[in-house]
Amino acid sequence: MKEILGNIASPKGFSADGIHTGIKKRKLDLGWIVSECPSSVAYVQTTNKVKAAPLILNKRTIQTKGKIQAIIANSGIANACTGEKGMEDAISMQQQTSESLSINQDLICVASTGIIGQRLPMVKVKKGIQQLNIDGNANHFAKAILTTDLTTKTCVVNETFDQTTVTMAGVAKGSGMIHPNMATMLAFITCDANISTETLQVALKTNIDKTFNQITIDGDTSTNDLVLVLSNGLAKNKEILPNTEEFTTFCNMLEHVMRSLAIQIAKDGEGATKLIEVTVDEMPDEITARMIAKTVVGSNLVKTAIYGEDPNWGRIFAAIGYTQSNFDINNVDILIEGIPVMKGSTPITYNIDTMQNKLKNKDIHININMHQGNTSGTAWGCDLTYDYVKINALYTT
Repeated sequence: MKEILGNIASPKGFSADGIHTGIKKRKLDLGWIVSECPSSVAYVQTTNKVKAAPLILNKRTIQTKGKIQAIIANSGIANACTGEKGMEDAISMQQQTSESLSINQDLICVASTGIIGQRLPMVKVKKGIQQLNIDGNANHFAKAILTTDLTTKTCVVNETFDQTTVTMAGVAKGSGMIHPNMATMLAFITCDANISTETLQVALKTNIDKTFNQITIDGDTSTNDLVLVLSNGLAKNKEILPNTEEFTTFCNMLEHVMRSLAIQIAKDGEGATKLIEVTVDEMPDEITARMIAKTVVGSNLVKTAIYGEDPNWGRIFAAIGYTQSNFDINNVDILIEGIPVMKGSTPITYNIDTMQNKLKNKDIHININMHQGNTSGTAWGCDLTYDYVKINALYTT
């Protein structure tokens, strides 16, 4: 597998575009992804009981045909908590996209992100959809889905399947309200592999828990979280089937793209200055290892300690304790940036100057050894800063 330069339209048969319609004052706020033909589709959406209208519509749409050919997405307004009118607006976006592309309405998914409780300015949105270009600038799509994000997030890889090159690309947005179980987080992945909808869904579910579900910025789960994967088969490879070597290779590609996007989201957390990666080793099962890692990286006390460049291992150990998982409280090791700070649940002496220099790094690694088994789990997050409070005090959600 090779990571390459590209964008969401890099796989064969895909195009994308993004424009400014006036939902936001100046920045791009509307875009689409289009495939030349109907694609196999897999999706995961928020576990929040309060779901935005587009998510409810998408579930119905995907169940109708089991194929998707286009995604229309806006930023600035979430179209959540907007009642029947909000659903009408989501359907209207679907209908206008159908007319513009001359494809069946049941082959179009809708995504929205932004302020909750406001109606979309549908006159502007419809006009914007008419202005989107099938041969547009795919890099603009990555910008059109951003809200409080500071950077776009993309990843493109390719792999050879029996002498046939398959390309996979991902784009995401997310900065605040990130605590997915399948955060707001939107992620779209395109691929030209020949794979069925059923097999694609298995691949997505295989990877979601160890990638997107392992990031946390502020502990809030959004009403609009969505991961959509489209694969149109235009690479013309032999169909990828479950329980085969090719399926394993495909899953590895998908995990790489999803993990890269997840880390980019965590790194771009609102007000963040540091990425935090927590790895828990030697647990009896991966689920518990991941749960402990995510709990530690989600601890506000740990986050603020990292922001303050304070090697406060006590906060880490306390977070492990309140997970209520089974472990020997007298046999835990903790390392911060590779420096042992606790061994056998007992603090050990380390060089303060070396540690302080290490904590100035932009990427901070915390390793926890539980001495309970042979599996591990990793989670990603960011520090908690004054700017996070400022951003969310001033930004209406």
